Amino acid sequence: MSEHTEHTELIARLEEQERRLRLPHFDNDDAWRLGCLVADLAQERGAAVTIGIHRAGQRLFHRALPGTSPDNDAWLERKFRVVERYGAASYLVGTRFRAKGTTFEESSRLDPDRYAAHGGAFPLHVTGTGVIGAVGVSGLPQAEDHALVVEALERYLTTA
Repeated sequence: MSEHTEHTELIARLEEQERRLRLPHFDNDDAWRLGCLVADLAQERGAAVTIGIHRAGQRLFHRALPGTSPDNDAWLERKFRVVERYGAASYLVGTRFRAKGTTFEESSRLDPDRYAAHGGAFPLHVTGTGVIGAVGVSGLPQAEDHALVVEALERYLTTA
């Protein structure tokens, strides 16, 4: 399989996740429940991640599991800025740049110290409202960070 085909298939899968993982509502209590769910999943796997949830620029949830460092907080903030700027998952944004034969860092014209298009931050999209914030993790390889957030959102939506 060619690199172009791999990127195309990954982009299609990531876009499908964003279409499917939409929330009926989202408030501060929802942020707590979703954040705790992400933390529980990470702890079950022994994953050292930092977890965050933002809405409209306000931090609603933050938890740093054992084995994380301030670097994970910085990565998470950089990923959140990408979601806020592009209205899409940080992994999707980075993959779109790679599909064009470049990288986010080379071609976005954004400061890489402030923006990171690496997997792990996912938009919180409320049906009928649009993207209102993001949920994210930092600490694993980017595909695993992204997958952990997606799994948590899938589980959360079965109870929301």
